[in-house]
Amino acid sequence: MATRLHMPALDGATEWINTAPLTTAGLRGHVVLVDFWTLTCINWLRTAPYVRAWSQAYRDDGLVVLGVHTPEFSFEKEVDLVRLATKDRGIDYPVAVDNDYGIWSAFDNHYWPALYFVDADGIIRDEHFGEGKYRESERLIQRLLGVHRPPVTVEAVGVEAEADWEHLHTPETYLGYDRGSHFSSPGEIELDVPRTYALPERLAVSGWALSGEWTIRGECVVSERAHSSIVFRFHARDAHLVLSPGTHGPIPFRVLLDGEAPGTDHGVDVDAEGNGTLQEGRMYQLVRQARMVRERTLEIRFLDAGAAAYAFTFG
Repeated sequence: MATRLHMPALDGATEWINTAPLTTAGLRGHVVLVDFWTLTCINWLRTAPYVRAWSQAYRDDGLVVLGVHTPEFSFEKEVDLVRLATKDRGIDYPVAVDNDYGIWSAFDNHYWPALYFVDADGIIRDEHFGEGKYRESERLIQRLLGVHRPPVTVEAVGVEAEADWEHLHTPETYLGYDRGSHFSSPGEIELDVPRTYALPERLAVSGWALSGEWTIRGECVVSERAHSSIVFRFHARDAHLVLSPGTHGPIPFRVLLDGEAPGTDHGVDVDAEGNGTLQEGRMYQLVRQARMVRERTLEIRFLDAGAAAYAFTFG
């Protein structure tokens, strides 16, 4: 950073998890690692095991990790979902719920994930956006704490596992009309009203299409009838989809790869036959190719109406 700034106030938090409300003044004397996250972000999920490990390894040395959950999608404002994600990810450090972007704006932040390294005098000494540079980040934490020891060992599994960067050729793809791209169903798109869509004869890589009755909204697409499908042509080891059942109950779904059950290529949220259940709003891992990574066609078929799909992410 060209200019070192003091850590801004935390009074923009709408709620706190794992702690009573914290203040910048109350954190003075501690080294603080501020971690901006949102529960559906694949990039944050892959950094989470490192942040957890640093919190556990250095808290007795004076480190306080402060998670700031700032939602990307509207359903992520549900505090119960943030509490569930905090529990599922094994987060035992303080989390500020930042539904109104108060802390985000105070830091002038623009990214998920984002790390801010604050010294014991309350001065932001460095920042890092996105994945990677884990050794450099840990060395900085050690310098600010005045300790020196071997780096922590991190074993990331499941949705937290590092991406297969060599074979990752498909970008994150939003589905709503605000930021959507590569939509390939034939015919005119109708916004915010139900319409029946069909699949094209052929999908290009990174293209997606709808089959059945759907409503295309600003930040998502919503299935209006049972057995409606989304189809995506991708090239990556892992395929995920951000989903929410909205006000509907659990929604069963079926995943097919190139028209067949995924078998050993199923993700953590489906079985070998491709069966899964949309229980709550979060990111679902649908595919993890166990053998050779290659171009595949993914279909996710919702067996009941009401599923809202927001974005595909890959790893």
